[in-house]
Amino acid sequence: MAMRKGSPPAKRRPVRQPDSSDHAKRIWKPGTMLNPVPVVMVTCMAEGHKPNIITVAWAGTVCSEPPMLSISIREATHSYGLIKESREFVVNIPSVQETRATDYCGVASGRQVDKFAETGLTAVPASTVNAPLIAECPVNIECKTRKTVPLGSHTMFIAEVTAVQVTDQLINRAGRLALEKAGLIAFAHGRYYILGKELGHFGYSVRKKKKGKSKRSH
Repeated sequence: MAMRKGSPPAKRRPVRQPDSSDHAKRIWKPGTMLNPVPVVMVTCMAEGHKPNIITVAWAGTVCSEPPMLSISIREATHSYGLIKESREFVVNIPSVQETRATDYCGVASGRQVDKFAETGLTAVPASTVNAPLIAECPVNIECKTRKTVPLGSHTMFIAEVTAVQVTDQLINRAGRLALEKAGLIAFAHGRYYILGKELGHFGYSVRKKKKGKSKRSH
């Protein structure tokens, strides 16, 4: 619309300045607030004992070459003794279908119950360790302990990955592992969540856009 002669110029909307309350912080007590974290079912076995499953949220990658990960477990648990004696275990990554079993294996004790029998999960032989893997989990990571570190409430087992098994359905025709199709779950502040939509890929923030092909004159 044309401005009338002599009319004052239109006022611009003021740009909103960030309010201090937008980023207000409150001091919280020190604690395990790193979230979300992977939730895994660790299988273990020692001579004279049945295979056991323990759910672990304190797990993570610690080295790329050689591939290594860590799990942290309380000394009072049944699995602690099995892993300390055998020095090996399998990290089984559950999907949304195994959420209930995952929770059960985190609250029941292997001293009193056979968790494989109670959950209906299937124990199958691993390829490099004596501990079985869980057939229903889409990813199984076989590990051998290289170092044990007492930390306080938990003891960390740092282990080398000796083999990885994945469900056939997650490997496409090109041989790519499509973990995004596994329906993996995560643990955040006492609750389980299924992973959501993709937001980007590693390095996308600095990736240069491909230039369009120039048109040749004929």
